[in-house]
Amino acid sequence: MTKRALILGITGQDGSYLAEFLLGKGYEVHGIIRRASTFNTHRIDHLYQDPHEDAPRMILHYGELSDGVRLLRLLYDIQPDEVYNLAAQSHVRVSFDEPVFTGDVTGLGASRLLEAVRMSGVHCRYYQASTSELYGATPPPQDEDTPFHPRSPYGAAKLYAYWMTRNYREAYDMYAVNGILFNHESPRRGETFVTRKITRAVARIKAGTEHEVYLGNLDAIRDWGYAPEFVEGMWRMLQADTPEDYVLATGQPCSVQEFVQKAFEHAGLDWQDHVRFDERYLRPSEVDALVGDPGKAERELGWKARVHSGELARIMVDADIAALAHEGGAWIDQAVVPQWPTLRSVTP
Repeated sequence: MTKRALILGITGQDGSYLAEFLLGKGYEVHGIIRRASTFNTHRIDHLYQDPHEDAPRMILHYGELSDGVRLLRLLYDIQPDEVYNLAAQSHVRVSFDEPVFTGDVTGLGASRLLEAVRMSGVHCRYYQASTSELYGATPPPQDEDTPFHPRSPYGAAKLYAYWMTRNYREAYDMYAVNGILFNHESPRRGETFVTRKITRAVARIKAGTEHEVYLGNLDAIRDWGYAPEFVEGMWRMLQADTPEDYVLATGQPCSVQEFVQKAFEHAGLDWQDHVRFDERYLRPSEVDALVGDPGKAERELGWKARVHSGELARIMVDADIAALAHEGGAWIDQAVVPQWPTLRSVTP
């Protein structure tokens, strides 16, 4: 029987790669998108129905994490086997400017979804997208037993969602897991996130349309992996016999400056000629180092990151150079699922 998955945040980086991955495994994929005056579906436009199939394999529904009643109705109607909550206000720096909105969507939104799953009576497995920002000020390496110390409204909201997921698992015997994912990037990363900001700047500087890029803290150390690999880890968590929380990471530290250097060098440029400091990009409270220990996921799920920061920088720079060469069009990696004619399936 065909499995059915529901993805919240399907139009984002991770949601689009996860949709591709699940479609490749024969799933029927449902996604929730926000109602707006324009479509924000460019990352998944190539996944619409194959005209040779009798029924659509990807169906989009309007909904919001702020609307628990709508979530309940969608769960009851869709009857998913797996639910992936990837939706959030996920920009750490922005969370300092919009802490209440971040708490409502990223934190309370997870509670509304968990309660909707419980009230609907749907027998599904639930994945909560957690984050390395939970660790904040706690020194690396960080694993499933490392104490949490978030240093941003985003991290605090995600910590609430983490504990609510565990509480629903323990109180109601729900199959609910947290994936504590360290930084994972790709050519589909949002343009305001630092890695994509860097690689887009490299492409434009290489083309001669820009000369400088302004960045904040170059000393911050992160554990950067490749998003398509990380979504497979999400899926593996929901295939395990028992629900447990897992860290997904490369285990390899890389500073922002090192990522900058690798990206510029790949394009034949000297980063020091083009990178400028701007204190406006500093956080009110910084997170110095996040480096994960993925040992549990490797042992129990058979998952291991293969793409590390150097190769990641090259992938992203090449993609942004190619996108700029095609008149600035949005870059979408369509290597997993072939491009199909567009057929939107959206329920009101």
